[in-house]
Formats: sequence, C-alpha cells, structure tokens
Amino acid sequence: MKKNVHPKYNEISAYCSCGNVIDTKSTLNRNLNIDVCNLCHPFYTGTQRILDTRGRVNIFNKRFNLSINADFLPIDKKLNKK
Repeated sequence: MKKNVHPKYNEISAYCSCGNVIDTKSTLNRNLNIDVCNLCHPFYTGTQRILDTRGRVNIFNKRFNLSINADFLPIDKKLNKK
C-alpha cells in the first residue's frame, strides 16, 4: 500500500455568526465561518430570524419595491374583471 496518500486530519474550529464555536476535525487546514448552527437554526430553536450577513435582504427589498409600483391584481380579479 502507498504511503502518504491520505490527507492530514486536523483539529479545526467552526465559528457561527451567533457566537457559538464548534471544535471538530477535518482535512481542511483552516477554521470555518458558518452562518447557522444548532443553537441558532430556526428548526431547533422554534423561532424565525433573518440572516442577513451580506445585505442580501435589503438588496432584494429594493428591487422588489421598484416593481411593486405597477398595477398588481391577483389572478382571480384579473379574470373576473372582463
């Protein structure tokens, strides 16, 4: 069997955006930054929160508000309008 074919198994830390630190092992040589963990994920906490780490929600809202000025009617009302 060949020697030195398997990658090195290192101890790393995963840092969550809520402040939780998870120590684990991986073949990566660096620490990880993660958005959600078991302490802040909505499934486990039973609460809902918006994770906006890059301002994506604000960008989406700006784009959506620009198109909301058009005449918007639900499909049922458009069909009955005739």
